[in-house]
Amino acid sequence: MTDFLVKTFVKDYENTGDIGVRTEYGLMASTVGICCNVLLFAAKLFIGLLINSISVMADAFNNLSDAASSIIGFIGVKMAGKPADEDHPFGHGRVEYIAAFIVAFIVIQVGFSLFKTSLGKILHPEEMTFKYISIVILLMSICVKLWMGMFNRKLGKRIHSSVMMATAADSMGDVGTTSATILSILVYGIWGLNIDGIVGLIVSLIVMWAGVGIAKDTLAPLIGEPIDPKLYREITEFVESFDGIVGSHDLIVHNYGPSRSMASIHAEVPNDVSIEKSHEVIDYVEREAQRRFGIFLVIHMDPIETKDSRVTEFKEMVETIVKSIDSKCSFHDFRMVEGDKQINLIFDLVVPRDYDRAAREQIRIEITEKVAERDSRCCLVMTTESGFGVEE
Repeated sequence: MTDFLVKTFVKDYENTGDIGVRTEYGLMASTVGICCNVLLFAAKLFIGLLINSISVMADAFNNLSDAASSIIGFIGVKMAGKPADEDHPFGHGRVEYIAAFIVAFIVIQVGFSLFKTSLGKILHPEEMTFKYISIVILLMSICVKLWMGMFNRKLGKRIHSSVMMATAADSMGDVGTTSATILSILVYGIWGLNIDGIVGLIVSLIVMWAGVGIAKDTLAPLIGEPIDPKLYREITEFVESFDGIVGSHDLIVHNYGPSRSMASIHAEVPNDVSIEKSHEVIDYVEREAQRRFGIFLVIHMDPIETKDSRVTEFKEMVETIVKSIDSKCSFHDFRMVEGDKQINLIFDLVVPRDYDRAAREQIRIEITEKVAERDSRCCLVMTTESGFGVEE
């Protein structure tokens, strides 16, 4: 069913890196979500009024909030697909995150309203009516929500959409809330126990928790989150695979919405190669990165010594010492200035982000002492920094 909808409503559906195609995926998914959730709301509201069940009506309004979420998602995806303009040179991609954040508040508000209503039902319980048709309709709604969860998860993975993945998680949460509602009706029908208000309370808490989860998922890219480790490795390995580039570091990726990213990286090039030749290589790598990853990549050249055996010897010595102290640490931009009585070793030391000021100072002292043990003429000039990738 999912593949049928994709092939029917999304042109060039295999080109998921294209912003226009990605927008079509989002619009199609939002439309499906609106239709399914409105139908579920109407069916559950009818059953809730028929048997006088607050838990069923709570579940119905949860679906109504999902429909509202899909409408906002539809508008958000449509606006996010607008091209860059004079006021927004990086496009409007982040509108999708803002739309999802608004959805989170709607979901939380619906959950809070249901919480108050359910609490009233617990304090002042009302008689319910048991009807088998209500169980049948609710079981059908579970099947619909299971399909919607798998539908959004499959599309979310295909186009790398955190919003769709959040929608998928919300749908699977709805399966749990509807199951609890069925349990409430069955308990009343079999044993005559009215736990409707308690189940409605549980449903409302699940709805609010889902809203908080959606808010967290959408806040992360708005505030600024680290690059995915897999993509980090792919980009660095891609850059380092070209002749004329010996290493790379300080990869930073700025996200301006799904499929809209720009990045910068420092590429180490041999210092005995002409700047024109290195620049030609760098230009080519930048063009290829745009074609392969869809990322506007800016590369900064760092010339390094590659043939001087003395520099290589001291660099390997520092690398051995740094790794012996903490394997998570590394260094780059290594240079050596050798005098008659003193050898200056200049480099940037990269430490984990959880290092505080005391830990940074301690590792500097340890490296300095161990280098001095090997050669007392060495004077270290270290700049300590943290990396921008995800530490594994």
